[in-house]
Amino acid sequence: MFEDRREAGRKLAAALAKLNLRDPVALALPRGGVPVAAEVAGVLAAPLDLVIVRKVGVPGNAELAAAAIVDGEPPDIVLNREVIEACRLSDDSLAALVARERPELARRRAVYLGNRRPVPVAGKTAILIDDGAATGTSMKVAIRALKRRSVAAVVAALPVAPAATVDDLRREADVVVCLSSPAHFHALGDFYHDFGQLSDADVLAAMKAAGHPRAKPGS
Repeated sequence: MFEDRREAGRKLAAALAKLNLRDPVALALPRGGVPVAAEVAGVLAAPLDLVIVRKVGVPGNAELAAAAIVDGEPPDIVLNREVIEACRLSDDSLAALVARERPELARRRAVYLGNRRPVPVAGKTAILIDDGAATGTSMKVAIRALKRRSVAAVVAALPVAPAATVDDLRREADVVVCLSSPAHFHALGDFYHDFGQLSDADVLAAMKAAGHPRAKPGS
């Protein structure tokens, strides 16, 4: 059990510090990963940034993802070929679905980071951090996108996840650090005493506390 996300972050940071990672960059999956990653960034003296993933659902079923967009310059599009083929989506239909989700991706980055440019990751060790994972889908998508950005290595870092999810992530990331892989995993919140829902304001506060305030317009 972790007391809260910050305690989980401190414990995760201690485990990561033992790896002596070269040129680390802490990358949080918002919202839950931000307070965890802020603790990691502080201990490792690493820059902190966000990796925002937006699911691209098929027509009539927003939960069935044909693709995902990962923010960046430019954003990366990761396709789910099995879903695309099963739903018989044409290239034009898929492009329209992706275009529909792009504004929300941009909105979220603007809310969290203003106009601050993403932290460069080329040649760095990208540490992708969340507060835990059930299936790890968002983290797998983000890992694939980061590998296209010429990173030296991708480290997936989690306080807790099922063993099967950890195994899946090991097939995607160069290194996986997971503090706990319980045999019985029902819900992520079961492993935290305090697992309250985080607001955008909570994300902004965590970023500011880590020394990364939103850039102001024109700055």
